[in-house]
Amino acid sequence: MAIRPILVLPDARLRAVADPIEAVDDDIKALAKDMLDTMYDAPGIGLAAPQIGVMKRIVVMDLAKEGEKPEPMVLINPEITKFSDVVQTTEEGCLSIPELYYDVERPDAVTVKYTDLDGNEVIKDAEGKLAVCIQHELDHLDGVLYIDYLSRLKRDRVIKKFDKAAKRAAG
Repeated sequence: MAIRPILVLPDARLRAVADPIEAVDDDIKALAKDMLDTMYDAPGIGLAAPQIGVMKRIVVMDLAKEGEKPEPMVLINPEITKFSDVVQTTEEGCLSIPELYYDVERPDAVTVKYTDLDGNEVIKDAEGKLAVCIQHELDHLDGVLYIDYLSRLKRDRVIKKFDKAAKRAAG
């Protein structure tokens, strides 16, 4: 398929809310393939459609480590139905905010409901790294970035850095 360009902060599309997907058709399956190709090429462990400028509620993930068999996941119209009370702090990064990593506190476990590529409804319990990845990617569908969980000072510093870079790139 195709490797698509990944949007970088301050692109306004990263702050937009994605639209629900009406049907799992060939276009959505092709989009999922492109998203996986783009994610693997980056390289990353998750990618949401808004990160490539497609305002649809679909995310892809693969937490398999290097040398392990790939285990791609495609979540269409995903929704977290349950959050654990226990929280964990882990270092997060984002393909749309390259080369920056910060500690973020999130629930340690979630239950997510989504549609798979065959049109089936799936309910999945996730914990640890998978739970964090699910929360991070689903945030993208609502225009939320992981830096929104940081202190205002850190977040403003990141936004300022990327605004400056965008202005330099624009000439």
